[in-house]
Amino acid sequence: MADESFQERTEKATPKRREKAREEGKVAKSMELNAAAIICLGFTALFLLGPQLADRMKGIMRFTLSNAPTIALQDPTFYKIFGDNLLAFLAVVAPVFIAMMVIGTGINIAQVGFKITPKAMEPKLEKLNLASGLKKLFSLRSAVQGVRDTLKLAVVGFIAYQAISHEFYSFFTLPDQNVVQMATTLSRLALKIALEIGAAILIIAVLDYMYQKYEFEKSIKMSKQDLKDELKNSEGNPQNKARIRQIQREMSRRRMMSEVPTADVVITNPTHLAVALKYTPDEMDAPMVVAKGERLIAQKIKEIAREHGIPIIEDKPLARALFKMCDIGQMIPAKLFKAVAEVLAHIYKLRSRAVR
Repeated sequence: MADESFQERTEKATPKRREKAREEGKVAKSMELNAAAIICLGFTALFLLGPQLADRMKGIMRFTLSNAPTIALQDPTFYKIFGDNLLAFLAVVAPVFIAMMVIGTGINIAQVGFKITPKAMEPKLEKLNLASGLKKLFSLRSAVQGVRDTLKLAVVGFIAYQAISHEFYSFFTLPDQNVVQMATTLSRLALKIALEIGAAILIIAVLDYMYQKYEFEKSIKMSKQDLKDELKNSEGNPQNKARIRQIQREMSRRRMMSEVPTADVVITNPTHLAVALKYTPDEMDAPMVVAKGERLIAQKIKEIAREHGIPIIEDKPLARALFKMCDIGQMIPAKLFKAVAEVLAHIYKLRSRAVR
């Protein structure tokens, strides 16, 4: 029989196993999706903001060059002019960088969700292990990554070549164009190449993400023994479970004792058993057991009853029957109606006499 530690992992990972892997930074994620999104959306944002960026830079250069003779390095105004121009330039390019940052962050969150995992950032000495490093280098995962990167490089090169070759003759017209026309032509070509490359990388990224998902699910699979161990750990050891049950019993007992002052009568055995009954004719179809106990608990019930002036009636057969047949919060059975009714009638008669 095979050793349990070498059992084949054939079972799907439990939510607890997935959460543990997530805390360690193990998630299904493709960096190619980030690259494809940044290339497509980033270049689109740059193309849309390009005219404004060009006008701003042209204005900065025109002002600086036209006033160059009057601006000296030792003049304090030079630093102010330089600072103002730099801030103006950053104000123009900032939306592009912000857009790329938002795109990259959004793609990551869309893939794995948002959660801070400090454990994943902890340094691990096993990462410096040469043997494990060589093993990963020649693994199936590394082979797939190598094929993916080679395919990506080939696709990018082919698309760039096709785009440039189709626009090859337009390059001869660039010397006859002014600066604005030349910038428009080059930016249009750059956007076209970027979008085509981004679309190709996006297709590769989707395939890569599917593979990463498959590898991730495979890596977190569990054996039957792993499932048993996790269930055992989640339920806790017998000592903890016994302690929990004890706390639950104590809480239930305290709640029961708090109901004793509301009882109409306590029926005893007389020393071993005690059952507290409550009956409100307008609200109940039959008397209800609000507390019961034996030995020390019975003594405590009688003690609370005496403190609150609740009658205590000794009736051994009835006390035994109520204790055996009724749970706390339960109405008494029909076969005990007559016996309990006689006890309650006696109690009501005593109360009426006391009122007189």
